[in-house]
Amino acid sequence: MTQSKIFFKIITLIIVMLCINCKSEKKEEVIKNVTTSKKPNIVVIYLDDLGYGDISSYGATELQTPNIDALASGGIKFTNGYASSATCTPSRYALLTGMYPWRNKDAKILPGTAPLLIGTEQQTLPKVLRKQGYQTAIVGKWHLGLGTGIVNWNEKVTPGPNEVGFDQSYILAATQDRVPTVYIKDGNVVGLDKNDPIEVNYKKNFEGEPTAISNPEKVNMKWHHGHNNSIVNGIPRIGYMKGGDAAKWTDTDMADHFLGKAQNYVRTHKNKPFFLYYAMQQPHVPRTPHPRFVGKSGLGPRGDVILEADWMIGEFMKTLKEEGILENTLIVFSSDNGPVLNDGYYDDAVEKIGKHDPKGGLRGGKYSIFEAGTRVPFITYWKGTIKPAVSDAIVCQMDLLASLATLTGTTDSSTDSKDLLNTFLGKSNKGRDNLVIEATSRTALRSGDWVMIPAYKGVNFREKVGIEVGSFPEFQLYNLKEDAGQQNNLAKSNPTKLAEMLETFEALRGKEYSLNVKDIKFR
Repeated sequence: MTQSKIFFKIITLIIVMLCINCKSEKKEEVIKNVTTSKKPNIVVIYLDDLGYGDISSYGATELQTPNIDALASGGIKFTNGYASSATCTPSRYALLTGMYPWRNKDAKILPGTAPLLIGTEQQTLPKVLRKQGYQTAIVGKWHLGLGTGIVNWNEKVTPGPNEVGFDQSYILAATQDRVPTVYIKDGNVVGLDKNDPIEVNYKKNFEGEPTAISNPEKVNMKWHHGHNNSIVNGIPRIGYMKGGDAAKWTDTDMADHFLGKAQNYVRTHKNKPFFLYYAMQQPHVPRTPHPRFVGKSGLGPRGDVILEADWMIGEFMKTLKEEGILENTLIVFSSDNGPVLNDGYYDDAVEKIGKHDPKGGLRGGKYSIFEAGTRVPFITYWKGTIKPAVSDAIVCQMDLLASLATLTGTTDSSTDSKDLLNTFLGKSNKGRDNLVIEATSRTALRSGDWVMIPAYKGVNFREKVGIEVGSFPEFQLYNLKEDAGQQNNLAKSNPTKLAEMLETFEALRGKEYSLNVKDIKFR
């Protein structure tokens, strides 16, 4: 072999090796920058039932949300950001575990008495960060079950958030419309009078206790469907509760209450890296804005609580700035699922909607396999580190686990979470190739510009909530780049693409994807 040929082969080998190392070096650059400086604080601000079109930075014209907009204009605004599910419990499960919720048959909307859904041995986001030296806390809505299924609310309730990675927890057990209507700090009911013990039952009322049906005169928020059990603060709830009067929350103070806890956590933990999961309750029902926000939106209580949430976020951001840690804090903002107007109470959400479109031009909503069920506002903000941009990369809340592991100097490949750190930081526009989305046990595939929805039994339009859930007896195929509102089903006209999508879907989901599907029950 001539010297020139040997030289040529050596040069070729060097070029190949440089190309192989190129991607890994870019990935390692982020890790190096973090590990050689102070690790950033991480805050996930998670709203409840906030739709893609509910904030002005995502196109709302009838509502102005300046504090959320400041995050969007100063960070990465994702236009293809997804919750894992169109309902709350499954999305929260995926966010914290990095696992597809459909892998867990119990990952569905839980009653307030459900056992802990996350296994104490499971990998979780707070566990990953705690191993990296982070302080970890949750403030706000939990709704992932507590205890073992038989709970004595008058003693410490365990296992719960503290057993799956959170050093500190200050939560409501399920949702604002479900009993027990009390705050729980590190497993203990706050303000409980032992002489007035709490009893909770989701099947049978306690003798002599008023309900919305037996004592409608005690109700000041009329129920539409499902919410006709125990009455607390004049609001009928889901489930029956007796006792615990001193511990019961005041609904109109809840947003301020959680804000105060989140602010205090920041002030008392700022000297070491922390992870705070700030899970707000708005705009889930019952919508109970503080009096200073009542009537401010012109859209009824639903609009008012969105403005309330925006204000709370603004105050929280001020705290980060005042404490001198804003530039060393990564903020992730999103929602657990899409919007719903009538979700169980007559509160003028439908009557006062006007020109506002909570769906932002998408089809469906909460409970729906259509886009508005899972595509939600998704923003990453890190002052001085993330450069403002709009990204159309497909990202999912489930991907935070692997991505934040990388950010903090480790790796995790034990879950369904994908490492999209560079995408979340604006260093890449490459997102997921494929994502399986879920809605009340139905699953579908988002892949590139396309979404494929299998055939499912059941009624599509649900009168109670006024939402199309996406159940049709034939396959559906949509090109979202050309048809974001999913009006033109291409399944019959493009059988090649449908077959390709179905093959990918079954490879990820399995061929028995429809066996566990049951018709939807609302509340």
